[in-house]
Amino acid sequence: MTEKPHIRTVPELMRLEREFFTRDVLDVAPGLLSKMLAIKSINGNIRKYYISETEAYRGSDDKACHACRGRTPRTEIMYHEGGRLYVYFVYGMYWMLNIVTGTENNPQAVLIRSLENCTGPGRITRLLGIDKSFYGEDLVTSDRIWIEDSSITPVYMAGPRIGVDYAGEFWKNKPWRYYL
Repeated sequence: MTEKPHIRTVPELMRLEREFFTRDVLDVAPGLLSKMLAIKSINGNIRKYYISETEAYRGSDDKACHACRGRTPRTEIMYHEGGRLYVYFVYGMYWMLNIVTGTENNPQAVLIRSLENCTGPGRITRLLGIDKSFYGEDLVTSDRIWIEDSSITPVYMAGPRIGVDYAGEFWKNKPWRYYL
């Protein structure tokens, strides 16, 4: 069953600045909940969606984080200053949307797992039209994708990450998935 996206018509809100993204991933991931992800379509229409679930990946020690295998062309953007997009392809069919956090050379990222009325990272990227061209996009300066502060203070829960069994019991059970 295909989920129908709910497009909100909301006024322009305050775009998040670099300082929001250059914090530790364990602060940014829950901090993104209830923020508005805004994306401009080719025809110029702006669609906005509340972020409802995120998942944190914290550096080269985190066995579930791509950076644990070292700096590669795929993970290069994770070593940049927070606020950029880390987009990668999985299972030969889905793009994953991640937001780089933290400071330069400290690879961390937040996976966007759900938006209001759109659950699943692969469904999100299909809905938004996210592909490889978004890799490295700067959310602070981009004119096609950004995040706005909704001024909502969410009540959220935390739980283990999903789909990272390969990382071992310790890392897969970290309560680094945040959801409304």
